[in-house]
Amino acid sequence: MAETMRAERFHADTGEYGIEDVPIPEPGPGEVLIKVAFCGICHSDLSLIDGTFPRMLPVVTQGHEASGTIAELGPGVTGWSEGDRVIPAAGRPCMVCRNCRRGAFNDCLNIQLMAFAYDGAWAEYHVAQAPGLTKVPDNVPLEQAAILADAVSTPYGAVVRTGKVAVGETVGVWGVGGIGTHIVQLARLVGAVPIIAVDINPVVRERALELGADHAFDSRDPDLAKKVAEATDGRMLDVAFDAAGLKVTFEQALDCLGVGGRLISVGMSGQEPGIGSTAALGLSRKQVFGHLGYKPEDIGTLAELVSRGRLDISRSISEILPLERIAEGIEKLENHVGDPIRILVQP
Repeated sequence: MAETMRAERFHADTGEYGIEDVPIPEPGPGEVLIKVAFCGICHSDLSLIDGTFPRMLPVVTQGHEASGTIAELGPGVTGWSEGDRVIPAAGRPCMVCRNCRRGAFNDCLNIQLMAFAYDGAWAEYHVAQAPGLTKVPDNVPLEQAAILADAVSTPYGAVVRTGKVAVGETVGVWGVGGIGTHIVQLARLVGAVPIIAVDINPVVRERALELGADHAFDSRDPDLAKKVAEATDGRMLDVAFDAAGLKVTFEQALDCLGVGGRLISVGMSGQEPGIGSTAALGLSRKQVFGHLGYKPEDIGTLAELVSRGRLDISRSISEILPLERIAEGIEKLENHVGDPIRILVQP
């Protein structure tokens, strides 16, 4: 094996990034070295670049939606072999907080996020903790496997864990891009009906209908709330997901909830929405939840759903670019060129 590899490196002091030659990392105790096959480009990667997310390290390799094969086992690793096809979790427990000390690693109080607190996978190789790995079924392509670690698992966590969507509940999704698309698909999988997609882009709205939404409305429509009422027979929404994270989408979603409805805020931005009067909030019993991420075991659940044909994410891979063209992929996502669900890099 060579001593160096190509990797994207983001420099916090200048906000600049580029492809550099860096040493191939060595796996420590309990870790594995992964030969990266594919890694997605996510809006949170862009948020680090534009300063929306805090810059935790002076220099870091970005990319947190990865798949690949194990190239080397670190000391003490058992249950895995070189050549295994795997997905690394996009975060790791701190191991020192009160929850980690009692073994509740999924509830770590200071979770370290991949590509922010430690190096990610826009690189030829990536070091990951062995306990956070998920094995990829033989019939699941590695390009689809890569996006399970965030682009699909975060929506899964939002729908199943935070939103607790039940069979027959009415669901609305604001922003049907990389996250919202999978919220639509997963809400349908758990039995929500009807599912209403809301987006500014007519192409994206049509795609949402093809992938499982029952209705698709323009977020700029002044009669949006009326149309939601008609589509739900006056019930309005039991659960609304804001996958865009904008002031306008948050407030629209909140307005379209029925009595006791739940708003799940998934998308992120620096904008500050309002919730109206406390009297209106109390009388309507509406609830607002913030959502982030997933549990590592969720990736395995999703991998099995894909493997068994219950969840089709084949259309979610919009484009695959070589690592050297990472800047092109970032620009396309930022400017919605081709309305991508997920653009991947292939080191």
